[in-house]
Amino acid sequence: MTDWIDIAPLEDVPRRGARMVKTAMGCVAVFRTAEDEVFALDNACPHKAGPLAEGIVHGKSVTCPLHNWVISLETGAAQGADEGQVATYPARVSDGRILLDRALLRARAAA
Repeated sequence: MTDWIDIAPLEDVPRRGARMVKTAMGCVAVFRTAEDEVFALDNACPHKAGPLAEGIVHGKSVTCPLHNWVISLETGAAQGADEGQVATYPARVSDGRILLDRALLRARAAA
């Protein structure tokens, strides 16, 4: 059974936007698409650790604000000619609230 952490109301993250969330296990970037899907990734771009939560969300991708690397919100992989990957974490919306998987966040902190 998955143990979910209640992060915030969905409305706290604008459509096609993101927020950096501090959890007991560390900081995670939480993204919301135009279709109200939510995704959670490490907040550091694999290129030069740019703050992905400050990037531009388009479709199911985010563009890093520092050097325009495009990162898949679904897989965490850099797209196009760029190489690199950031960790992703299960996220979902339930009753208008954003939830993150506590077990995988805990595994992140232990790594």
